[in-house]
Amino acid sequence: MEAGKSLDLDVFGARLPAGGDLTIPLRVLHGRRDGPVVFVSAAIHGDELNGVEIARRLLAEVRPGRLGGTLLVAPLLNVFGFLNRSRYLPDGRDLNRSFPGSNRGPLASRLAHAFLTEVVSRARVGIDLHTATRGRTNLPHIRADLDDPFTRDCAAAFGAPLTLHSKSLDGSLRAAGRKSNTAVMVYEGGEAQRFDESTISTGLRGVRQVLAHLGMLRKNVRSTWSTVSRQSAWVRAPRGGILRLTVRLGSSVSKGAVIGEVADALGRDPAAVKATVSGRVIGMLLDPSVHQGDAVVHLALPESEPLRWDAPFSESRERRR
Repeated sequence: MEAGKSLDLDVFGARLPAGGDLTIPLRVLHGRRDGPVVFVSAAIHGDELNGVEIARRLLAEVRPGRLGGTLLVAPLLNVFGFLNRSRYLPDGRDLNRSFPGSNRGPLASRLAHAFLTEVVSRARVGIDLHTATRGRTNLPHIRADLDDPFTRDCAAAFGAPLTLHSKSLDGSLRAAGRKSNTAVMVYEGGEAQRFDESTISTGLRGVRQVLAHLGMLRKNVRSTWSTVSRQSAWVRAPRGGILRLTVRLGSSVSKGAVIGEVADALGRDPAAVKATVSGRVIGMLLDPSVHQGDAVVHLALPESEPLRWDAPFSESRERRR
């Protein structure tokens, strides 16, 4: 492929019952300068839409003639889920639990195998964009293996409000990336089936900063810091009923603090929802109808030292002086 050019491709996944092909839309931007290969993916869960808009805005502003290395952008991994407003594929399988997949397996397995083979295995870094599952919302944050120094540096460059140390789960895109020597980070933010402008802006800025950190972009960026957490815990409903939470995303709470209440439809027998640990609210339930034991608030336990990243020197910054 010629340097300084872009190319739109359809990565073949599987043959459909009606005779058409199920494909993954992909744009390849091949820069004029040498540099790494990075992929950005979204909607591996088809109803998680903030990442789709982040990818679209990234494509609208990045010019291959000013790029170093190669950028692979896949805004819609799970086209079926996107069309059906569903997290899953038609057979109920989770694409993000189907890696590394196989070209002889069921639909999810074939899609996972195609994306791993054609995109992930070619990249040094991957940024997979997510939201919370339906009925929940997440504080914008990065999930990554912070024990790997290279991945930790990329997470620091992203500069999300919080960075959560997280080992990859079997069958996930992150786990497949690790086996391919691809450092994959997950960006979480907002809720399913919605565009949230703050989450989108934070994610787009973070992707730009990772590309700048890797020397792929020369745009103005800023030094960042991010709260780090190596542990998290869910607070669960003490009884079934109607939930009313009194905390917001990003709030800091102390162990034992009352953060909500559950009562029946007439308001009888209210039970306090209490924080089980001290931490920061990074996820919460939006659906007020709960069963006893349902996870309602996700708390991250912060470390004392923030994750820092200093913006690289750039030509444009020098010209302003």
